[in-house]
Amino acid sequence: MTSLAKTISLFLPTTPHPSSLSKPKSLPDFYLRFRNQNPKLTRVGLSVTNPNNRIRTLSTIRASTASVMEASSKEKALPQIVEVDLGNRSYPIYIGSGLLDQPELLQRHVHGKRVLVVTNSTVAPLYLDKVVDALTRGNPNVTVDSVILPDGEKYKNMETLMKVFDKAIESRLDRRCTFVALGGGVIGDMCGFAAASFLRGVNFIQIPTTVMAQVDSSVGGKTGINHPLGKNLIGAFYQPQCVLIDTDTLNTLPDRELASGLAEVIKYGLIRDAEFFEWQEKNMKALMARDPSAMAYAIKRSCENKAEVVSLDEKESGLRATLNLGHTFGHAIETGFGYGVWLHGEAVAAGTVMAVDMSYRLGWIDDQLVKRIHNILQQAKLPTAPPDTMTVEMFKSVMAVDKKVADGLLRLILLKGPLGNCVFTGDYDRKALDDTLRAFCNS
Repeated sequence: MTSLAKTISLFLPTTPHPSSLSKPKSLPDFYLRFRNQNPKLTRVGLSVTNPNNRIRTLSTIRASTASVMEASSKEKALPQIVEVDLGNRSYPIYIGSGLLDQPELLQRHVHGKRVLVVTNSTVAPLYLDKVVDALTRGNPNVTVDSVILPDGEKYKNMETLMKVFDKAIESRLDRRCTFVALGGGVIGDMCGFAAASFLRGVNFIQIPTTVMAQVDSSVGGKTGINHPLGKNLIGAFYQPQCVLIDTDTLNTLPDRELASGLAEVIKYGLIRDAEFFEWQEKNMKALMARDPSAMAYAIKRSCENKAEVVSLDEKESGLRATLNLGHTFGHAIETGFGYGVWLHGEAVAAGTVMAVDMSYRLGWIDDQLVKRIHNILQQAKLPTAPPDTMTVEMFKSVMAVDKKVADGLLRLILLKGPLGNCVFTGDYDRKALDDTLRAFCNS
């Protein structure tokens, strides 16, 4: 796969960044060119080089950190915005502290007079009342219903999904209603799939409350449920009206969930943003300590990466697949070991180490990069090997039904070249895959 050219990172903070949190200067894969000098909304042209090194413009990405409200609202924290540019289906990602106390942010994206909040038994006691207030404050015409699902990956299935449909039908919701996903990745995926399916499609909003959901799963429109034979095999691409990330919700997040989400943050640095990875190496202690500035920066930079890729390849025809580094191995761990036994980020971390090992066996990366990846995952307190109970046959049987299989060929995301470069390919020596599986499995 031809590696793409280098990108200039877009970073326009509304306030100066702490000197200790040095911003990335470049992102691999794309060139960004400023079209105007308006600091409130910067439009940039996105170009990539073809194999003949001729530049052609593919699309336009808008990534804005402009304040949502007028400067007269001094007492409110102003969110930053990253926009996912999908033409007439574009939507903003609001990022900031205290955003659930700014009802206008949510209300502008509610269509009709009926809202269904989908959440779980862990998040509901913490944030459901606050979200209902944000949806209805000064807005008496809106009626909010809610459905509280059991918490955990093991409940991401058709039986649980039916509870959402049951509530929507019993409440006589119509096509003008809005579904709101309040929770982590499981809730976001299920609520989005329910919204895509109910009455053949209703609007929905993402309010992610975990690092995993804030930096990855809430952005890009992937929705779905698991099947006993494989993870996320049933679902749809369906974009939200907006994503609202109130970073204050991370104050109640368990340490294990925090670490799990950082696996996806690390991924962005490895596959396309070398300077972001180098920033992470310097600031991982701050992230683990929940430093607000470090966490806000990591979330924003991750969302910018995800938004850029989704804007180019919404339905994962090629480029977007690179966001799945470590996921083919990781999904096999989750399926084989049991949904929910390991968190998604924990399985992805171990899967990333396996993909890195295979990349090294193929001669595509050097041993220094292998060591750096091990070190940063250990700093984040993430696993660097699969569970002892996983066997070669378990990996192979689950990977055979992976979504990235095409015409019977398993395609993988592997690192190739300097930090920040990867390939999505089925063109690799099968012996390297077998050797990696044997190296990490007892049988």
